Amino acid sequence: MPNTLPAPSPAVATPTVKSAPQPYLLTPGQGEAARALLTFVGSLPLDGSSDAQLLAAVIAIRAARDGSGNLTGVDLRSLRLGDAEGALLALSGLGWQPQGDLLAGDPSTPVSVTVPELSGEPRPDRSLLFGKLQRSRVSGWTTRTLAAKPVKKASSPARLAALFLAAHSRSDRTGTLPAGLPGQCHAALPELLAKNFLSEVEGDRYRLSEAVRHLSGRYRERDDQLPSRPVDKSPVEQLSWEEWKAKASAALRRHVENVEHCPLCKFSTARVAEAFMRKAVPVQCAEDVRTAYAEWEKTQQGRGPRAAAFAAAFREDHGHGPSFKQLCKGLGWKKQPRALRALIVGRLIADEWLTNTEPVPWTLRPGKAGQ
Repeated sequence: MPNTLPAPSPAVATPTVKSAPQPYLLTPGQGEAARALLTFVGSLPLDGSSDAQLLAAVIAIRAARDGSGNLTGVDLRSLRLGDAEGALLALSGLGWQPQGDLLAGDPSTPVSVTVPELSGEPRPDRSLLFGKLQRSRVSGWTTRTLAAKPVKKASSPARLAALFLAAHSRSDRTGTLPAGLPGQCHAALPELLAKNFLSEVEGDRYRLSEAVRHLSGRYRERDDQLPSRPVDKSPVEQLSWEEWKAKASAALRRHVENVEHCPLCKFSTARVAEAFMRKAVPVQCAEDVRTAYAEWEKTQQGRGPRAAAFAAAFREDHGHGPSFKQLCKGLGWKKQPRALRALIVGRLIADEWLTNTEPVPWTLRPGKAGQ
């Protein structure tokens, strides 16, 4: 009797497991800081030298807090500059003089580089007044972007363009070519397409590849649950308080009622209505305010953890966050002018000790560093 072999089992396809996307390196607020860094670098008179601009970006973010940043020979080599000596000479022409030899010295020894534009009081340039955590995150993002696989071995103009385009990309990976994009970076766009850093470029619009989505600088989006205050209208057109609340989302109404009926704060209805309905007006931060902040900061060690703890306890007791004034008063900080108070809380938010749903009032709460 002939041997009968069993029929082969039908092939079963192995399901493809799609890996989760890498988390974003930057929050929207940190993305704003990255864009400020690149605006600063693009404004430097470096005659279109991509090598010098790349080096300036790395040094500037390290010097953003106190005007001086450390760099090693290893750091310099990792930038893969076409002309490192020329880049250093170009920066020296701006007064960025390294306090050591980055080319021939010990490659592991940190060398301090002072950036005149970011040091001294008063500082001529104030675009890089970052919080400690914000500066650290943007510095790490700069390093990771330049080391990303699609551009790690690309030309200097392409890697400089990668920084600009990643910083100006939204969460959906799309962006518009920034006005300050250096000319040599425009010429490098085909290289970024060929290396798959970009998936498409059409006119002044571009899209990052999925592989580098996590490098997006992102932008602040309107909170779907707590919308921003409406624009002021004329008295004839302006809604009544009850009409305004009726048009608000359920989440915003709950927040409003927590503030309006807080048994501890006991605010008048007029005060609550005015705070929510008025147009948000940026507080101007003059030189004397910054000077006052610098003096105040010297006397307030541990202000970040204290502010986060106070905000958490306040929310638990009141059902809403403290106002800027309530925060400062509750922490025993003497009565401050409004502009100084805004700068104090703004720095705590920048350092991520606090966060809020700007510009909705009474939404202060502990930030990432305070959690």
